[in-house]
Amino acid sequence: MLLNLIVPRINGYMTTGIVEEVYPAQGAALDVGAKLVDLTVDLSAAAPHDCPPISHYRIVLRERAWLRRVHVARGDEPAVGAPLATLSTQPDEPLDAGAGRPVRVAIASILRQSAWEID
Repeated sequence: MLLNLIVPRINGYMTTGIVEEVYPAQGAALDVGAKLVDLTVDLSAAAPHDCPPISHYRIVLRERAWLRRVHVARGDEPAVGAPLATLSTQPDEPLDAGAGRPVRVAIASILRQSAWEID
């Protein structure tokens, strides 16, 4: 069965996410807990804030799957709902097999290492 990973709506004001990192290689067998993608969400144009409105998130796999196709690259800024990757439950599932279902993931807010560096 094909599994679809799309840009999730993490915040009500979010319209896009910047791809900071794509972790697995296409074709890789992935276990539960595998890091998939890091996204940065910048809300500075959407809502007023008292602090920098930039947040960082990591999308992590919650089921075993094979990464079949990556639809984005580092630096891309896809819209909410846009495809990030296609995965499958079997390594040889035909990619034209149909829509499938959303892949099970967890989303965690993260602090980017550079945020802690002192100049």
